[in-house]
Parts: sequence; C-alpha cells; structure tokens
Amino acid sequence: MTSSRKLRLAVLFALLVCTVGCDQTSKHIARVELSRLGSVTLPGSFGEFRLAENRGSFLSLGDSLPDSFRLALLTISVGVALLGLFVHLMIRRPSSWMSFIGLGAVCAGGIRNLVDRIFRQGRVTDFMFISVGPIHTGIFNVADVMIMIGIAAIAVSLCGRRHGRKLYGTRKA
Repeated sequence: MTSSRKLRLAVLFALLVCTVGCDQTSKHIARVELSRLGSVTLPGSFGEFRLAENRGSFLSLGDSLPDSFRLALLTISVGVALLGLFVHLMIRRPSSWMSFIGLGAVCAGGIRNLVDRIFRQGRVTDFMFISVGPIHTGIFNVADVMIMIGIAAIAVSLCGRRHGRKLYGTRKA
C-alpha cells in the first residue's frame, strides 16, 4: 500500500470515527433527554432541540413511500452508493485534498445515518432545529451537519478548479 493510500485511509478513518462518535453520542443524549423533556429552546429563541424519528431522507423526503420501496431506496441503494463512494475514496487519487475531505465527510455522515436507519427500524434520529426570524431549518442531526460540510468543501474545491486556482492542493489537469 502506497503512503498516499495509507494517508487517505487514515484521514477517512479519522472522519468516520469522529462522525460516528459525535453523532451516536448526541443522538443517544437526545433520545434520553428529549423524550423526558419534550423540547429545549435555545437562548434567544434561535432554535430548539426536539426529538424526531425521520423515516424519510433529507427534510423527510420519501417518508410517505411504501415501506418496501423506502427500504430499497433509502437503505439498500444508499448503502450500495456509500460503499461505492468509500471504495472510490480508497483507490482513486483525489483531485484535491479539499474534495477528498468533502467526499469523506459526505461518506461518514451518510454511513452514520445509514447505520441509524438499519438499527432503528428504518428511522433516523433527528433533534436540532435552527430558527432566525422567518428563516428556519428542518430538523437535523450531527451526521447531516457532516454531510453539509462535505458538500460545502466539494463546492469550494470545484469553484477553485473552475476558476483555475490552485485551491487547497488542487492539481492542474
């Protein structure tokens, strides 16, 4: 195994361990405490913590699908896609470290939500909600935050490449 591949494996493993640890711990605390308290409003009313068991995907999309189709789409096909992404991250040299970290964060967050879905009868535990005036989010979790950070990192990497800048280790093609 080359040193580049070993470094990619170490970075990906660190992303997975951090995501799994933070997400699992926060979901456990949310399930225990929020089932007892109901909800907790953040200072300044900038959001709240409230427990939600999401059968769908992002913003509950797919929640009303038949159980067998939702299982096939959100568990099996997502699992296959995440496995493919993981293999891609391990065997392909990244075009930049920024894109690698972004894809790794998406993979880590996706895997964590997939594990939740597998072991919680098709549901993912969500518990955070942010509200600033009329603008608000859907209910989300730490794994979702990792996915969004990953998407942002990929976008930054792509924008840097599009404008011909050497951004965070982007190699010229």
